[in-house]
Amino acid sequence: MCAVVSPVLTELSRFGRDDGRTRSEGRSFHDCSLGFAVCSDSERAHAAPSPGLEVDASCVWRWVQAYSCELNKRCRPHLKRTNKSYRVDETYIKVKGQDKYLYRAVDSTGQTIDFLLSAKRDTAAAKRFFEKVFSSPANSIPRVINVDKNPAYAAAVNALKAERILPQRVRLRQCKYLNNVIEQDHRTVKKRTWLAKGYGSFQSAWRTLEGIETMSMIRKGRVRWVAKGDVVAEARFIAMLFAIAA
Repeated sequence: MCAVVSPVLTELSRFGRDDGRTRSEGRSFHDCSLGFAVCSDSERAHAAPSPGLEVDASCVWRWVQAYSCELNKRCRPHLKRTNKSYRVDETYIKVKGQDKYLYRAVDSTGQTIDFLLSAKRDTAAAKRFFEKVFSSPANSIPRVINVDKNPAYAAAVNALKAERILPQRVRLRQCKYLNNVIEQDHRTVKKRTWLAKGYGSFQSAWRTLEGIETMSMIRKGRVRWVAKGDVVAEARFIAMLFAIAA
């Protein structure tokens, strides 16, 4: 993800104020853009693309904690709708040496729909995740939800149908091989969380994951007017979100 940093800094430096600072909290736009990259510790050593800019891993970590949740929130209104074939799965994340569970959903083309970190892997957690997914206007009500054999998903979907949050026509399909799309997509997150060697608190893990997942959505092209792989458009989109302009 650090491949995004250099173009972001180049683009933002065109629009930044002379004192190199944004309007919020006195942090520099270099802080902001580097924070968005949500790099792993091993990548941070190479995350100083601007001449004369020294970057310490702890500084980037603080920027991630400060800006990731805000990036996620501001990005949401700009998301394009996904298709109606959902793939849902969870993967584990180490927090203080214990397994926590990152619930994720993608559509059949691999576009990220939503994500949620949970302390438990049970019906309540699955239901909470689905409620988060269906509360977003950018997420279409699915035609089919494909899951693995975890019984918590069936119980959660039945509860949502009973509460009329989810239409009865929505089909739950428990077929593991059809979830290959999301299992492959987990690698984007796992690559960075593995390099982090775990997290010290649930909140720091969640903030970091918000940044990783949101940047992944932007890079996949789920944001309006930002094509997949268009790094310059990504930089301009982030600058627009935070009004980093003359």
